[in-house]
Amino acid sequence: MARRTVEALLEVAEQPFETCEALVDQLVDSARQLAESRPRIGAIPGAAGRVLAAANGWRHLDLDDFRQLIREEGQGILDGRMRAAASIAIHLGERLDGAVVATHSASATVREALLRTPPTRVICTVSDPVGEGRAFAEGLRAEGLDVELFEDDDAPSALAGATILVVGADTVFSDGTLCNKIGTTALAEAAARNGIPVIVAAEIVKLAPMEAVDAPDPGPAERELFELTPPELLTAIVTEEGACTPAEIASLVDRTPFLREGYALLQPARA
Repeated sequence: MARRTVEALLEVAEQPFETCEALVDQLVDSARQLAESRPRIGAIPGAAGRVLAAANGWRHLDLDDFRQLIREEGQGILDGRMRAAASIAIHLGERLDGAVVATHSASATVREALLRTPPTRVICTVSDPVGEGRAFAEGLRAEGLDVELFEDDDAPSALAGATILVVGADTVFSDGTLCNKIGTTALAEAAARNGIPVIVAAEIVKLAPMEAVDAPDPGPAERELFELTPPELLTAIVTEEGACTPAEIASLVDRTPFLREGYALLQPARA
């Protein structure tokens, strides 16, 4: 979603405009529409916000230079996302080595970590109602990993055989609350009962500079697909900067200016 958001804004930047101001207005309007289409998916406003934060300096540029700035920033985000996933995979390596890893849904970041440090075994969920876990499991098997696939109803009991639960994130709010595929909370609760650590793999662009209680109301589609998992069920969030506890997310957000600046530019449409 972050990639598609950036690509959409890059397409906007290539449209004909007479002034930088007109281009900025259209970028902001497009970014707001993208963010409002999935109001609790942090990758969208995070990525859009970074583009908008860079675009905030348009007054010092002519139109051609401004377009080039947007191109460079957009490409930097796309390249940075790949580097971030690789860095997260490195940070997770010690936790995955020799582990029996349970995971839910189909996180590209988790996939990269599993391929970089293949665990002893992977327990995947079907992840209904979309069922993306089936293709995720098959993809891991094709890479030579030992993978077991479980129906969602059986997953909490199957988790007893795992040594770690690793999931991706759609958003991590500043209070440490996780927004992820529906079914994540039941697995995290089962992990807690079995003394299994719960690790969230999330690029910084997915962090939101607000608490979950202040987040926009989800639309009908989001209610069917995503849910909030409380921070007390999470052991650590691993970003490209390393591992931190849910209580430390607010500090990480505070020292990431583009998150605050970008969300602030999007905020009027949420009022």
